[in-house]
Amino acid sequence: MKVSQRSLIIIAAIVWYAGGIALLLKGGALIKQAYSMDAESIWTVIAALVGIGIGVGLIKGRFLFSRSCKKNIERIKTIAYPSVWQCFRPGMLIFLSVVIPAGAWMSRAATGNYLLLCLVGALDLSISFALFTSSSVFWKK
Repeated sequence: MKVSQRSLIIIAAIVWYAGGIALLLKGGALIKQAYSMDAESIWTVIAALVGIGIGVGLIKGRFLFSRSCKKNIERIKTIAYPSVWQCFRPGMLIFLSVVIPAGAWMSRAATGNYLLLCLVGALDLSISFALFTSSSVFWKK
């Protein structure tokens, strides 16, 4: 199915936001699960890991993910007759098909382990904030 370049950029942005929302919810659920295991000592670990996760995510979003978004937008603008599946490069689609199941596996593997729940939750929040931070690139041009 052929779409306009603008539509393709919007589709890429929607996928980007969907990933950010999914990871924010998943990260929050993992932190909540860790809290239910040990409500007393959790605050120190959560404050440190969530703070680090959000901080690292903001930095990654600004300097790494934003660059990736810009390159993707420039690539889309060079496609004469874009198709829906071209919202990302084939390599990115393959990458997503690997990291999404890997993230689901990490969440399942962390179940019942306080420290792993906190670590995977912080990782998810980090990536979520990176996606949200870098998404501003989609709306600048």
